[in-house]
Order: sequence, then structure tokens, then C-alpha cells
Amino acid sequence: MEAFLTSTAVVSLAEIGDKTQLLAIVLATRFKRPWAIVAGIFLATIANHFLAALVGTEAAFLLDSLWFRYLVAALFIGMAVWTLVPDKLDDVNQAPARFGAFLTTVVAFFLVEMGDKTQIATVALGARFQALGLVTAGTTLGMMIANVPAVFLGNGLIRRVPVDVVHKIAALLFFIIGLWLLLETAGVV
Repeated sequence: MEAFLTSTAVVSLAEIGDKTQLLAIVLATRFKRPWAIVAGIFLATIANHFLAALVGTEAAFLLDSLWFRYLVAALFIGMAVWTLVPDKLDDVNQAPARFGAFLTTVVAFFLVEMGDKTQIATVALGARFQALGLVTAGTTLGMMIANVPAVFLGNGLIRRVPVDVVHKIAALLFFIIGLWLLLETAGVV
């Protein structure tokens, strides 16, 4: 349960103001079909985060060593720093509208999430917890918690939520997880 709850919290906080959340707003404004967009976000996230968690889980089994645990801790601490750098709407690539709201969302979200901080966090969470299903479910729920309101409320939501505060909380969470793993690996806790 710790893997699920931690994964949900990390991704839902890290996703606030992220380019995929901005993409959700762009798609909602463009297509005006919120349920198709939500379904597309869900499918793309499940697929992307399953693969990311699988990589993390398998890497942990293959590289079950002290240095790998230090690397995962360093990844979490690096994510803390990266989270403090907000994404911009200009960074979001818009997919062609000819494929409809659902397919455009699936393809755009899957591609935009590649190499994104939440995908890298999912790899790290998979490596940390070695619980593929719980990490995938938690990160997917976190993505939905952050993006479904963006689809329905759009730009008004982004203007009302203090994104910098949320980024700082997410960065702190990443840092705490990284520090805890670092101390645990060193045998301090």
C-alpha cells in the first residue's frame, strides 16, 4: 500500500503545471470533448507508466546492488531539483486534430510523457518499491488527479492554483524520498 500511496502523491504533485497538464488544457479547449480526452489520458498513462514501472522494477532486480540503490536515491533528489523548473505551454507539441479527441490525446500524452519527470519518477518508484502493479496504479491515479480537473476547468484552474507552491511541495517530497533511500542504503536508518 505504501508503493501505491507514495506513487499517487508523488505524481499528482509533480504533475501540477507540468507540460502534460498544459496539454490537457490545450486539448480540452481544442476539442471540447472532455470525456474522450480523459479516456485518452487514462489509456496513455496506463501504457506509459506500466512500461516505466516495468523498467524500474526489472532494473532493480537486475542491478540489485548498493550502487544502484544510491543511483535511485540520487534520481529522486535530482527529480526534486527538476520539479522546481516549471514547464511552459510553448513546450507542448499539438498533435493533428484529424484523429479526433480520443486518439489525439492517447498519442500526444504518450509521446509527451516520454522522458518527462513523472515518467522518470515512475521508473524510480518502480525500482524503489519493486511493485509493478501498485506503482502503475498509483502513478496513473496521480496523473488523473492532476489532469482531470485541468480538462474540465482548464485555464481557470491553473490561474487559481499556486503552481510554485505545489512545485515546492513536490520537490520536497522527491527530496525526502531520495534522502530516506540514501540514509537507508548507508545503513543510517
